[in-house]
Amino acid sequence: MNRYIPVIGLEVHCELKSNSKNFSSSKNGEGDVNSNLSVVDIGYPGILPVVNREAVRKSLMVALALNCKIPKKLSFDRKNYYYPDLPKGYQITQFNNPIGVGGYVMINSDGEEKKITIQDTHLEEDTANIDSFGNYSLIDYNRAGVPLLETVSDPCINSSKEAIAYLEALRNIFLYLDVSDARADMGQIRVDVNVSLKKEDDDKLGTRVEIKGINSFATVKEVIEVEIKRQEEILETGGVIEQETRRYDEINKKTVFMRGKVDAIDYKYYREPNIPEIKITKMFIDDIKNNMPVLEYERKMKYINDYGISTSFASTLARDKNLSDYFEDIVSYGCNPKDVSNIVVGFLLGYLNKNNKLVKDLNISSSDFSEIIKKMTSGEISNKQVKDIFSIALEENKNILEVAKSMGSQISDKEEIRKIIRVVLDENPKIVGDYINGKNVSGFIMGLIMKKTSGKVNPGVTNAVLAEELGKLENK
Repeated sequence: MNRYIPVIGLEVHCELKSNSKNFSSSKNGEGDVNSNLSVVDIGYPGILPVVNREAVRKSLMVALALNCKIPKKLSFDRKNYYYPDLPKGYQITQFNNPIGVGGYVMINSDGEEKKITIQDTHLEEDTANIDSFGNYSLIDYNRAGVPLLETVSDPCINSSKEAIAYLEALRNIFLYLDVSDARADMGQIRVDVNVSLKKEDDDKLGTRVEIKGINSFATVKEVIEVEIKRQEEILETGGVIEQETRRYDEINKKTVFMRGKVDAIDYKYYREPNIPEIKITKMFIDDIKNNMPVLEYERKMKYINDYGISTSFASTLARDKNLSDYFEDIVSYGCNPKDVSNIVVGFLLGYLNKNNKLVKDLNISSSDFSEIIKKMTSGEISNKQVKDIFSIALEENKNILEVAKSMGSQISDKEEIRKIIRVVLDENPKIVGDYINGKNVSGFIMGLIMKKTSGKVNPGVTNAVLAEELGKLENK
């Protein structure tokens, strides 16, 4: 059997947040069926589209975040292709002069860093919603004309894992920039998947097949794996892959033929005559750059390289902008970043997930959080005490500093700890006997000490003193 390498490209459509639609003043948002409409949206004769400045600004933010080259002028094109869900019969999009070209996104898949290159990202208008009911369909035009940003990757993805890593990185860019809520369950982000196979030693790409309109990342993964298997079976039996567009049948877990694939020439692109070229000024771009947040990948690398946080913890912290912002606010008060990450990822996230809460629901200010971390770093309180303090503060909705005060400080005095150890040894003669007889029970004894003191003893000091006391038993 030949070994084939999958070659995958993704086209990601993301609805942008804005008060109005891309080329009209109609509301962009929820409403009663066919209520968010204007004469522009429904294609009345003589209508003239007007470009949405906010949609352009947000598209440029994404293009800059994707490391794309930005054009000096903005222009639009018509895609003259029959759209039953666009009443004017064509779509306003960008073909000859996209808002960003030649960018890239860095991903991590199975511990390996990889650059996914971007062909272009372009601004267009969304189509209406069509609901089919057997022998008839109903159309809701509320979505027609909503700003839609399409980002097209190069065919440089080689597995479903890489595809999902790329999609998650791209979605996080949208969320970090606050250009979209990017909710797949509401159709705000949709994916077209292009899959081809090439032989391992062949430089020539195979014939690509496009699978349209996938609205969940889990389904994207499924589609890629199903389509790879279908194409492998065809090639292994001497068949030929046809260039075509398919859809995914989720019930039967297979891709299904829709139509023969059309190319750019079939769309009959030409310059949109009703929208003149718009100059993109340096001042406009600079203003966008100055107001962009530090993004996920850059934050992750900062946490790893500057703070010494593990790759796993750094990835978890940077994945959610709200969590990352909270983490950075805590660190800004001068506490140890690594200690903060251990508590946030090792404890706090578990509490949030268990209780179905978000960072914004927490009753702990970043400054108070920082004070607790400083007490732990200095040895005033133990790691176990910190978790107990957080648990009480969160579950009982109490001020975390008052909880810490009521629990007292960690016991670090050697002689006080020695007294506690001797009491524990006196109370457990059988364990002492086991130790003398050569059994490794020092960890168990340490647990008894922690239990007796409710975890208030300093672990490092306690281990050292315990070793001294056990050494005395051996010399008796």
